[in-house]
Amino acid sequence: MNKEVFPFFNRIAELYSNKLPFVVYRKPNEELVSLITQNEPIVYELTNFKESGFVFVPFHNTGKKVIFPIEKSSLFHSKISQYDDLFINEKQLKYKSGFNFDLAKQSHIELVGKGLHFIQNSKAKKIVLSREEVIEFSHFNMVNTYKKMLKNYPNAFVYCWFHPEIGLWMGATPERLINLKQQAFKTMALAGTQPFLGTTQVEWKEKEKQEQQFVTDYIVEKIKDKIDIQKISEPYTVKAGNLLHLRTDIFGELHNSDLLEDLINTLHPTPAVCGLPKDNALQFILQNENYKRTYYSGYLGELNMKDATQLFVNLRCMQLFKNEAKIFVGGGITLNSIPENEYEETVSKSMVMKSVF
Repeated sequence: MNKEVFPFFNRIAELYSNKLPFVVYRKPNEELVSLITQNEPIVYELTNFKESGFVFVPFHNTGKKVIFPIEKSSLFHSKISQYDDLFINEKQLKYKSGFNFDLAKQSHIELVGKGLHFIQNSKAKKIVLSREEVIEFSHFNMVNTYKKMLKNYPNAFVYCWFHPEIGLWMGATPERLINLKQQAFKTMALAGTQPFLGTTQVEWKEKEKQEQQFVTDYIVEKIKDKIDIQKISEPYTVKAGNLLHLRTDIFGELHNSDLLEDLINTLHPTPAVCGLPKDNALQFILQNENYKRTYYSGYLGELNMKDATQLFVNLRCMQLFKNEAKIFVGGGITLNSIPENEYEETVSKSMVMKSVF
């Protein structure tokens, strides 16, 4: 057993107890878990994409763009090769739900219906519509929950982010926004969802194929003036927790490092969390979703750390409060969408977070 595992997670518990900012995260398919701690509870806002640190950025202008600057932070690492090292105590966490599922279902089906009408009037090709679901705690253990996420989702970006002025967020996202090592660029187009039933050898419906192609075409079109695109993979099926998605990888070379901010702003919010055309879809979301996404479907990750930028879309996530959690789920609406099916897709996605309680 790795002797560093115990003090590593004890340090996280102490930071949370002492209300000091931190983020702990593990990149997809890696063993190294990283911890960045900020030495004082100040909110540093991202103003310059030449800065270096861990960033946490909202979906829209509904929250501060936060950075834990490297020069104001301390870094720690722990390698976890055996998940048995985590010693998850199953008895430490219980939850109940007084959430009105019938009302949530009705509201989401009505929202999807509005979205379909918007699409049918040729105002958009795709809109990603979301909702929040509330879980009430009888007891909550942050470190225990994070350990479960590490164990359950080895191929996701698994994180726990805390700042006393903003709150506690946790997630296991399957979607990478950008991977930039010097000038070498990689991103992905991720769309389409179905339950994982024991195999990745599945057939995809036309709706999912169409949605995935929309996302790929949009990304390629928008970045081609900044990226020398070298390779676009064929769509393939990937597993993310209890779900499957269609994914296309896009590779290239960034023309100039000064274009990083412009590139990120071009990609965010992606068609996988907003829609197409982006401006039309965004306005529909802001006017019709009956809650504020804040940091859900924003992005987070390493900015200019060790000559690399690795950012991830904040999906399959939740915000934690004293006695409850808000779980955020959504799905892409296209012309062939069926409202009841879209609601059921959000139910499946909610299980990614519910399964760690």
